[in-house]
Amino acid sequence: MRFQLLPQACLLLLVCFMTWVVGSLGSTASAGERTADFFGRHDSGSGHTNNWAVLVCASRYWFNYRHMANALGMYRTVKRLGIPDSNIILMLADDVACNARNKFAGSVYAEAGRHLDLYGENIEVDYRGYEVTVENFIRLLTGRVDPSMPRSKRLLTDDRSNIFVYMTGHGGNEFLKFQDQEEISAFDIADAFEQMWQKKRYNEILFMIDTCQANTMYSQCYSPNILATGSSQIEENSYSYENDNDIGVSVIDSYTHYILKFMEGINKTSQTSMQDLFDSYDPVKIYSHPGIRSDLFRRPLDKTLITDFFGGVAQAEVFPLQDIVGSSNHHENDSLPPTSQKPNAPSIPVVSTTTVISPLRLPGETHEWDDWRKEVRKWTSIFVVGCLVSWVSFVR
Repeated sequence: MRFQLLPQACLLLLVCFMTWVVGSLGSTASAGERTADFFGRHDSGSGHTNNWAVLVCASRYWFNYRHMANALGMYRTVKRLGIPDSNIILMLADDVACNARNKFAGSVYAEAGRHLDLYGENIEVDYRGYEVTVENFIRLLTGRVDPSMPRSKRLLTDDRSNIFVYMTGHGGNEFLKFQDQEEISAFDIADAFEQMWQKKRYNEILFMIDTCQANTMYSQCYSPNILATGSSQIEENSYSYENDNDIGVSVIDSYTHYILKFMEGINKTSQTSMQDLFDSYDPVKIYSHPGIRSDLFRRPLDKTLITDFFGGVAQAEVFPLQDIVGSSNHHENDSLPPTSQKPNAPSIPVVSTTTVISPLRLPGETHEWDDWRKEVRKWTSIFVVGCLVSWVSFVR
């Protein structure tokens, strides 16, 4: 009886040990995949690491109240979904809230019931009044601003930035008026986007415009990774949604109204796609035929999340330890002061922000090897103890 139990006990311990070895090797090999999956579980394949919004109201004067409300409605939406004010550039004439004809001073509403004040106390207008010009808009996009320009008026994007560009105002076939004084053409916008691409100022752009014959404004775009949509096709007007009798003018445009209404059901973690937004377009309700241009866009619309442009959900990028160490050593060498300097040149202190990493921990496999060795020692001890217990049982 004793001779029969001993081989079975040893065999059981051996099977347990081999199962652990196989499982530990598999888990070690997939550690990087698990890490990447954890940080990228909400990634839609965009590859961006930050979001920006450029919101332009190209109109001024009281009777263009609805255009101000359009821009402020978009401002509230992108801010609610996580894009901070530091990443929002708002260009607004800002002559409505405190207009003498405004019965509700200091407020701007986008619906007749006046339940939600879009102006409030948390509005940061970056370009105000006569600063809203074609020149300033193009300089903003291309980064060709004066060195004295404050940071809040700069579009500090890079090649990992997703940018939402929204424009509203009065326009026509391939042009948009700026405050009834000048115009920007579809060619100007297309060339500005191309400069941005050449200068690596964006990863993807969503260009949305609400004006008469809006779809003609993106007809000349030719740069990659641009998704565009407009409120109306050529020779078609863009109409307002409703009037407020107390305010005395139209308070919002139909196209923007239904966009904002759809966005109210979106939160920061929403998996709703751009295709879902475009499918919600109803020409009967909007009173015009919205357009979509996606031939320059590299991703399928049903895989492109709305929050890739309207939201500020942070994306994490996982780098192998070897790359971090190599980059640190490279920057450490670059931070060394030059050996040859002019004798009369003033000395400039060099501050290095490189993180010091111990040379003993340079190989990327060190941590994994230590963990594996500890596990081997643990299970070897269990195996030896099991063998001893079986031997004692056999002797007795």
